[in-house]
Amino acid sequence: MSKLIVAIGFLTLNFYVYNFMARQAVVPSRDRLAMFPLELEDWRCARNEPLEPAVLKNLGATDTLVCNYVRADHSAAIGLYIGFHATQVREEGGGSGENAIHPPAHCFPGSGWDIIDSRTVRIDVPGLTDPDGMAKRLVIAKGDARQLVYYWYQMGGRVVSEDWQKILFVGYDRARRGRTDGALVRFTTPLGRNDDAVVDARLREFARRVVPLLPQFVPN
Repeated sequence: MSKLIVAIGFLTLNFYVYNFMARQAVVPSRDRLAMFPLELEDWRCARNEPLEPAVLKNLGATDTLVCNYVRADHSAAIGLYIGFHATQVREEGGGSGENAIHPPAHCFPGSGWDIIDSRTVRIDVPGLTDPDGMAKRLVIAKGDARQLVYYWYQMGGRVVSEDWQKILFVGYDRARRGRTDGALVRFTTPLGRNDDAVVDARLREFARRVVPLLPQFVPN
């Protein structure tokens, strides 16, 4: 029921915004993710992996970073995905459309991964307008493999963890600033057995190196 209420509220807000407010879309200037550093202190990514055109079209992303960062001593690896969407609504007719950011929690099961733990946690993200943002923390499994995942939606300097919040902020920002741009920021790393705390701390430490760089590529 709550999801239905949110959906109805979003459609009502979007109809009003589209017909009465912020008709001119605003896309702020930004650097392309091709310029994102491949070296972050002792972590290095070989290259930003390009996505297949069909995958990119399905995601609806304008620009992406797909990088596997490996520590200098090869003791750990963390995958970083940033998918920037210049708009999250249809250009004609209003309403949500193919450009909307896909929730990872919906995509993992479709890729064969089971979500065995899901939490919303506070994460330190200095340098953003919302420094005490919340992120989604997932543990996913496929066969004997396990991975730890952190992700959030970054929109206008906010760190948004919930799908319904993302939907509401799209409508709010469109009405207030004519903007619907945003990005999915996701970190993924393998989990061994009984090392969750160590891996969790490592991933958070790596995220702190990434976060200050984000406004250059995902405008506040």
